Amino acid sequence: MLVRDSAPISVPFTRRLNLASGAKLPELDRVRIKSLAAGCPGGASCDSSIRSAAATLFSVGATNGAVEYTVEVGIGNPATTYTLIVDTGSSNTWVGADQAYVVTSTSEDTGESVSVDYGSGSFSGEEYTDTVTIASGYSITGQSIGVASTSEGFSGVDGILGIGPEDLTCGTLSDEDACIPTVTQNAYSQGLISVEEVGISFEPTTSASDTNGELTFGGTDSSKYNGTITYTAITSTTPAGDYVGVTQTIAYGSESIMSSAAGIVDTGTTLVYIPSSAYDKYQKATGATYDDDTGLLRITTAQYDKLDSVYFDIGGTSYEFTANAQIWPRSLNEDIGGSSDYVYLVINDLGDDAETGFDFINGMTFLERYYFVYNSGSNEVGFAPTSYTYATTN
Repeated sequence: MLVRDSAPISVPFTRRLNLASGAKLPELDRVRIKSLAAGCPGGASCDSSIRSAAATLFSVGATNGAVEYTVEVGIGNPATTYTLIVDTGSSNTWVGADQAYVVTSTSEDTGESVSVDYGSGSFSGEEYTDTVTIASGYSITGQSIGVASTSEGFSGVDGILGIGPEDLTCGTLSDEDACIPTVTQNAYSQGLISVEEVGISFEPTTSASDTNGELTFGGTDSSKYNGTITYTAITSTTPAGDYVGVTQTIAYGSESIMSSAAGIVDTGTTLVYIPSSAYDKYQKATGATYDDDTGLLRITTAQYDKLDSVYFDIGGTSYEFTANAQIWPRSLNEDIGGSSDYVYLVINDLGDDAETGFDFINGMTFLERYYFVYNSGSNEVGFAPTSYTYATTN
C-alpha cells in the first residue's frame, strides 16, 4: 500500500448558470428547498406527499438547480472523469446521468439497488464500489457509487458528489437499514487525510461559467481566507440538524428581522432564503419591489446607494453581508431574465410554509463572501472572512 502525506487535498470546482427556458431562479431553488424540508434526499425519512408537491412545483425538468457547482472526479482504473455537482445537502455519490458509468477492473457490483429523490430530480440504479480519485495521486478505494440506470432532472452533469452527513444516505439502498460512508469519511479512514473536514472557497463571479472555486478535503487552505476560522456546533434542532445546519439571527442594519432560528448552509442552493416574516421586514426596510420577470426583489441604483448591511449572527459571531454582497451580479441580469435598469437582491422568501427547525438557507451567494468549513468528524461548521467579504465585484 502506498502511504501518502495526509495533508489537505485541494481540487478546483466550477460554477455554471443553468436556467432552463422560462425558469426563474427562486422557483428552481424552492423545489430543492421543499425536498430538503421533506427529509429528502435521505431515504426512509422522506415525506412522500411533500416530495410529490416539490416535484410538481415547477415543471422544467432539464435542470437540477439554477446554478450548478461542479468538480471533476475520476472513477475506476483506468479512471474515467465525471462532472459531479458538489452538494452538502446530500451524501450519496453517483454517476450516469449524462455520461454512462464505465466498468473497469476495480468495479464491484454489490447487488444492492440504490435510489435518491431530490425533489427537482432523482436517480435509481445499482450500487457499485470503485476507486474514486479526487485529485492526482489521491484515490479512495472501495467507495460506494450509485450507478444510475434512470435519472431525471440532470442535464450536462454526470451526477453528484455528496459531502453532507452520512445519515442522509441511510435508507437509500435496498437494504434500508444500511448507511453509506461518504467520500470524506473513506478518505479519512484510508489515511489520505488527517481530519474529516471539507473546506470550501468560492469567489464571486461576473460570468455565467467560471472555475474559481476550491474544494479542500482534510483541512483548509489558509490562502483562501483572512484571520482565523470560527467554529460552531451543528444545530441539534431538526430537521436542520439532519443537514449542515446552524442556528442564527439576522439583522438589517440595526433592525432585527429574524430572531434565533435553525436552518442550513447549502452548496446546492443559490440564493439566501429567510422566512416570510423576515423577508417582509427586509423588503420594507430596503424599499424593494418584487420583480415578476426574475422572482427576485429589485431596487434602483439610488436605493442601492442607501442599502444597509445585513448581519448574520452564527454561534455568537456576526458575519456582515454588505450591500454589494446582497445583489446579483449586474452583468448577469439578462441571464436571469432581468433588466440592466435594475439591481436585483439575492435574499429571497423561504415561504409561509417555513417550519420551526428549518427556517433559512444560506446558499452559495452567502458562501461567496465567507470561507466555509464542514467537519463531519466533530460535527461542526466554521466560517472565516475572505478578500471578497467586503469586495464590490457586483
